[in-house]
Amino acid sequence: MNQPPILETERLILRPQTMEDVDDIVKLAGDIAIIKTTLNIPYPYEKEDAIAWLSTLKESWEKQESLNLAITQKKDNAYTGGIGLNLYLRHDKAALGYWVAKPYWGKGYATEAAHALIQFGFTELNLNRIEADYFSNNPASGRVMQKLGMTHEGFAKQTYKKSGEYIDTERYAILKSDFQSR
Repeated sequence: MNQPPILETERLILRPQTMEDVDDIVKLAGDIAIIKTTLNIPYPYEKEDAIAWLSTLKESWEKQESLNLAITQKKDNAYTGGIGLNLYLRHDKAALGYWVAKPYWGKGYATEAAHALIQFGFTELNLNRIEADYFSNNPASGRVMQKLGMTHEGFAKQTYKKSGEYIDTERYAILKSDFQSR
């Protein structure tokens, strides 16, 4: 696993994030609507933040700690969002995270990208379990997880603190055996 994968779906290409993506990341991920639904994107989101994050990705993949990919449109290479797995290979599991830029909401891109990454996780990384949390005030993310066949495992009060507020979360997960039987 020297190089991060490039995954292709019907409409999307999931590819490694690069420094050439900085301007798109800042513009799209820096939207307050995205920031409110993600844990680790600060407000305001500056170019320096994106550069610092991007500079960690290669080493994180090499250490098998995480995989982060850009979601791009197959038809015109437009940057559409980001998706990744935090890897816990000792336990054969990962945590899925994703965001899709506001202009692309409601078109099924998160589900399409997540399906491809889950499949990669189970087939290429030999994971047994992939889980995902979402902020309870973002039910659209929960619908993505349901469409992926993930099972709701619970609600947790005040799981994280973001911008001085405690955030409730919902947890979903899918096992390799359940994904293969779909």
